[in-house]
Amino acid sequence: MAIGELSYVALISRESAAACEVFGRHLGLPRHDLAYGGQTLPVFSIGRAALVVCPPEHPLVEGDANPGVHHIALATGDLRGAVDRLQAAGMRAGSQVAGLAGRAMCRIDRAATVGVRTVLTEPLAFPTHVGGPIERIDHLGVASSDVGEDERAYSRALGFEVESRQTDMEVVMAVESFTSDKYGVVYHNRQPEPVGGLRVCFITIGDCELEFLANFNPRQGAEIKHGEPGTTRQDQGAITRFVQSRGRGLHHLALKVADINETLAKLAAAGLPMIDKVGRPGSRRALIGFSNPKALGGVLMHIVQRS
Repeated sequence: MAIGELSYVALISRESAAACEVFGRHLGLPRHDLAYGGQTLPVFSIGRAALVVCPPEHPLVEGDANPGVHHIALATGDLRGAVDRLQAAGMRAGSQVAGLAGRAMCRIDRAATVGVRTVLTEPLAFPTHVGGPIERIDHLGVASSDVGEDERAYSRALGFEVESRQTDMEVVMAVESFTSDKYGVVYHNRQPEPVGGLRVCFITIGDCELEFLANFNPRQGAEIKHGEPGTTRQDQGAITRFVQSRGRGLHHLALKVADINETLAKLAAAGLPMIDKVGRPGSRRALIGFSNPKALGGVLMHIVQRS
């Protein structure tokens, strides 16, 4: 049995007002401000969960100044029992403190959750958001170095179900031609050569998944070509570079939509910098596209369309 269900995702944005404009105006998510530590934070309902937008160094994100996806909060109706269960599994949790909207919460030791900052919280009363161009959070990308270890932590220890496992590969195939004025043309296909790849594991934590991503071949470098549409090779490079610079942890936010090209076009028309202008093939038979992190003040957002 899972220890809880996703309640909210805490984001750090250098441009929190601009990020709120994207979520509220351009993506149509309803906003509900909630109190924390004598201040209020913008909260956007999405599916059965919510997005909380924090400025750098805010107390909810422990004073962290790095922009991006900071932590996930798992709601449980029995916080004390959940903490006891963690301790029985050899995982450490901090003391109970007042969290968002005054609900009690406690932080799980990051080492126990393979780099994913995770808190347990008493349930929060977010209105469920359904309909509109954004259906729900599709997944939260996690930069990793060992998806097997991730699965053991979240599936075996915390009780969440594995949704699927996969391997993403990009290969190139060279073709040689031999052209003769007497014998015609002969083509020879060389063996495919892998140039980039990721090991992937999806684990369900509510109405979305954690997507753990690890470099398929650590001997390959972190190649990223800025200003070009994404590829599996570039995705591998982004994950590798993140782990090298910041360690394992939450990497990107992915939103599920009904029409990816319409959503990407709308964001581009609003003047937001985009990595992908049209959907490209991605995990789980999806079409995917990324906005540039500058669009959300340093938060990498991923748009997903799939059945």
